[in-house]
Amino acid sequence: MGVSTSSPDKGIALVTVDFPPVNALPVRGWYDLADAVRAAGRDPEVRCVVLTASGRGFNAGVDIKEMQREHDTGRHTALIGANHGCAEAFSAVYECEVPVVAAVGGFCLGGGIGLVGNADAIVASEDATFGLPELDRGALGAATHLARLVPQHLMRALYYTSRTATAAELHAHGSVWKVVPREELLDAALELAGEIARKDGYLIRLAKAAINGIDPVDVRRSYRFEQGFTFEANLSGVADRVRDTFGKDEAREAGS
Repeated sequence: MGVSTSSPDKGIALVTVDFPPVNALPVRGWYDLADAVRAAGRDPEVRCVVLTASGRGFNAGVDIKEMQREHDTGRHTALIGANHGCAEAFSAVYECEVPVVAAVGGFCLGGGIGLVGNADAIVASEDATFGLPELDRGALGAATHLARLVPQHLMRALYYTSRTATAAELHAHGSVWKVVPREELLDAALELAGEIARKDGYLIRLAKAAINGIDPVDVRRSYRFEQGFTFEANLSGVADRVRDTFGKDEAREAGS
């Protein structure tokens, strides 16, 4: 369990996230992910990073139960930790010195959108779904990254309704490179990464820096602006009310 890095082929670093049962990351997990991606990018032998996950889905966002455990303490350690941890992980993907290919299988929710929205390319399985259920979970954020995956009005409709989009829909919008059966996901991602890794290592780093430099949106600043409203939702008490409802709904579903 945790975050691991391997080298499946020359010039490629494979970063794998594994936090059963649904890859909802605790605070420490977000920081570990950031550290792994940054370390891979700093490695002079690496020319492309593939980010993937084990288990049922790519990412289910933050570990809400970690926050709920602080419900009656009056402290916000987990909330602050998750916000900072997510910001670091998202930035690590965006600022990685080499391109990052996200290999997305199953659900990609909440913080998962922050990761893939900041990746350089996305390969997804046919069963992959993408969305921000933040309003159902007493949170806000990552609209910055969803806006990099779908057009503006679709982003807003998905955000306000907490609905998801399929891999095929994102492929039609041009944000997903390729959609493949689940069993072919990693091979397809490594194939794309291999093509990138065959480029000159110094030149590919220059290309990544140049493309980030012409980006019209400062993703780190934009996301941190969003997070201010998450703090407001928590200070007002509405976040706790919504999270409590989320927990009860989960319990009812488990018992049904």
